Amino acid sequence: MTEPGGRLVRSAGLAGAATLVSRLLGLARETLLAAFFGAGNQMDAYFVAFRIPNLVRDLFAEGAMSAAFVPTFTRHLTLHGKADAWRLAVNLMTALALVTGGLAVAGMTFAPAIVGAYAGAFSAVPGKMELTVQLTRVMLPFLPLAALAAAAMGMLNSLHYYFVPALAPATFNVASILCLVLLVPLMPSFGWPAIMAAAIGVLVGGLAQVAVQWPALAREGFRYRPHLDLRDPGLQRVLLLMGPGTIGLAATQINLFVNTLLATSQGPGAPSWLSYAFRLMYLPIGLFGVSIATAVLPAAARHAALGDRAAVRQTLSRGLGLMLLLNVPATVGLVVLATPIVRLLFERGQFLPSDTAATASVLQCYAVGLVGYAAARIASPVFYALGQHRVPVAVSTASVGVNILASLLLVDVMGVRGLALGTSIAALAHGLSAVWLLRSRLRGIDGARMGRTLGKVVLASAVMAAVVVAVDRWSVLLAPGGSLVAQAARLSVAIGLGVAALVLSARLLNIEELDDAWARVRDRFGLSTAG
Repeated sequence: MTEPGGRLVRSAGLAGAATLVSRLLGLARETLLAAFFGAGNQMDAYFVAFRIPNLVRDLFAEGAMSAAFVPTFTRHLTLHGKADAWRLAVNLMTALALVTGGLAVAGMTFAPAIVGAYAGAFSAVPGKMELTVQLTRVMLPFLPLAALAAAAMGMLNSLHYYFVPALAPATFNVASILCLVLLVPLMPSFGWPAIMAAAIGVLVGGLAQVAVQWPALAREGFRYRPHLDLRDPGLQRVLLLMGPGTIGLAATQINLFVNTLLATSQGPGAPSWLSYAFRLMYLPIGLFGVSIATAVLPAAARHAALGDRAAVRQTLSRGLGLMLLLNVPATVGLVVLATPIVRLLFERGQFLPSDTAATASVLQCYAVGLVGYAAARIASPVFYALGQHRVPVAVSTASVGVNILASLLLVDVMGVRGLALGTSIAALAHGLSAVWLLRSRLRGIDGARMGRTLGKVVLASAVMAAVVVAVDRWSVLLAPGGSLVAQAARLSVAIGLGVAALVLSARLLNIEELDDAWARVRDRFGLSTAG
């Protein structure tokens, strides 16, 4: 049995819709941060402090755990039923709580040494190092909360729930926004810096991510009672896969870690510019990479559990084709519209025009690697579903080496932009290598069809870019002014006409993935017509 194309598109669409809400709220959170704190020392300290627990979360809790747990949980669910799957989940949650809780305590204890090794250049600015240590200690308890939320997300995805788990990060952003609005004015009265409100928001958001998913699990019959059986074969399999899985899915986050480390020596504002730009990059990554991967992994795991390699191949091929249709235009759009996007979203309050120029240039360099990020997110977990965890480990390790080398070479030539471009080069190498190696394991992934799709999408994206550039220039003449309304109107018109040009071009070029996606939209909203 093969995975129906419509089901994959629908699953990716549900995850994508929820992810869109989350990413937009994330942008709202970043907009508030930019208005309150700009790109100065407080934001540098916050971004560096949050990078530490966020790195451990992405490597250990979300990335590696999901890649190891989802295939194993799905296998138990498919072959043995819910009761057996629940036992595995309880064991894993208990183990995660103990390990990540221990890591958080250790991190809080040794925070000065960790931050000193990571951002030693901050000591040159009075109070900046101490503030970073303080924020790190406050945010580290977020780690066990994120681990439990990731486990719940993996369980729900395996049970065909996509919207609620994809929406969970939105609750994190809502909590963060509320804490910023309500607590920033109150922090000085407690003798704390105003940026502490953002750190508190991280903890409240972590709790919200767990809370929003728990009712759906309860409706499916899941009950958590602390229990740990290290002899459980399922738990042993997950833990065995998590070791190499941490490396296999680590490339993006390790590369960001390296970038942030190098950026701390590039002067005030550099870590903030990188973080703001990557937040904008994360919108298409989440919508068009993570959401597709979220739909592909459980489907591929089910087919792999049943030994149906042909179905795994078809599922992966459809996922990659859909990714190309969405990510190539997104790359072009971010490159040509980087400055107006950054200006509209961030340039107010403490965020200055110079910050806009720097962040936009970094965003353009990050956008180059978008297809690579998405391809790696889709392809790498499939290796784990097939039980071949060594391949993504080797590919990820190599890509980290490429990033370090490229970043060190480019930072001297291009400054902070070189760090973003180095990461993009590594992302492209990672994604292409993972897809190429997976192709040999599956005896093909319909490469000829994907090659035709890529060529057509590139052509359609070129048409879109020409329209966007022309409309952006004309709109400045027709609707001059720097007000927020004028900026939003110009950008909306440029994006709207660009998307229309893209869809029309894709239709004329007969891109198959567009037909699949549009058919699902028509069916879902009752727009199908006879004949």
